[in-house]
Amino acid sequence: MNDNGNTNQAKEIICIVCPNGCRISCTKAADGIHCSGQKCKRGEAYATAELTHPMRTLTTSVRTIFPDSPVVSVRTAGEIDKSKLMDVSKALGKVLVKTRIHTGDVVAENICGTGVNVICTSDRLMHQQ
Repeated sequence: MNDNGNTNQAKEIICIVCPNGCRISCTKAADGIHCSGQKCKRGEAYATAELTHPMRTLTTSVRTIFPDSPVVSVRTAGEIDKSKLMDVSKALGKVLVKTRIHTGDVVAENICGTGVNVICTSDRLMHQQ
């Protein structure tokens, strides 16, 4: 939530932690963020984190040298700061896989200094020869 002086402006977050999809109303106050509408504590924790430090898992593909599979799917092995998504995407655009890798193999270590590796999510390179 941005600090524009208006501490009572409510923001609605739809929780994605469980299948309930609670609509959580959050307001920022001097003593923190107050949430209502969640059906569990995990929803409150999710909404607070989403408003204070949003994190995401990035799923994409990277290029390979193999004509039978010119790209392979990858994802971050953990969540990264939402503000780093574009930097990580640009860095992955420069990655070229030169060996036959499989699911779980690290494609890029500590991508953009996030402390998170990018891993392969497919065995498609192993099944082609």
